[in-house]
Amino acid sequence: MAKVYSFLADGLEEIEALAPVDMLRRTGNEVVTVSIMGRTLVHGAHQIDIMADQVFEDVDFADADLLILPGGGLGTQNLGAYAPLLELLKKQYEAGRRVAAICAAPMIFGKLGFVQGRKAIIYPGMEAELTGAEVLDQPVITDGNVTTGHGPGAAIDFGLELVSLLNGEETAAVLKKQMVYQH
Repeated sequence: MAKVYSFLADGLEEIEALAPVDMLRRTGNEVVTVSIMGRTLVHGAHQIDIMADQVFEDVDFADADLLILPGGGLGTQNLGAYAPLLELLKKQYEAGRRVAAICAAPMIFGKLGFVQGRKAIIYPGMEAELTGAEVLDQPVITDGNVTTGHGPGAAIDFGLELVSLLNGEETAAVLKKQMVYQH
């Protein structure tokens, strides 16, 4: 069982935040949703409020196997402006542990240098934010310890990729069948 932290900020894309968490929990991983807003209540981009499990200040992330950033324009701005999260991401990445971002959020990886010389994906029209990356046009890609996803429509593919990485391809295939995902 892997330990996963998913970071929530006002303006996030709800499906990108919740689908991977749901899928990772279904496959036995311990997933903690963490608000960077100083409160557990996070306001999504489409007026869906989400109650995070914890606030950033109260969590010790030393046991993190994976850190996830959902996208959304304002959500990504909020995540990218939160210095303690950026420091945590750098430590995770430099330790060779997994980081993942979807939609607009891979721009944070671009700014931190995580996608330099790697294959990566970002929301269409934002490709210039992936400095030094070979930018692809597909739902999800993992290159080394960095996973990036395209956008809201790729949230299930993104979640399945993370399950595959943490729990194996067979577990991901079983989950796909259980969810009746026919893509």
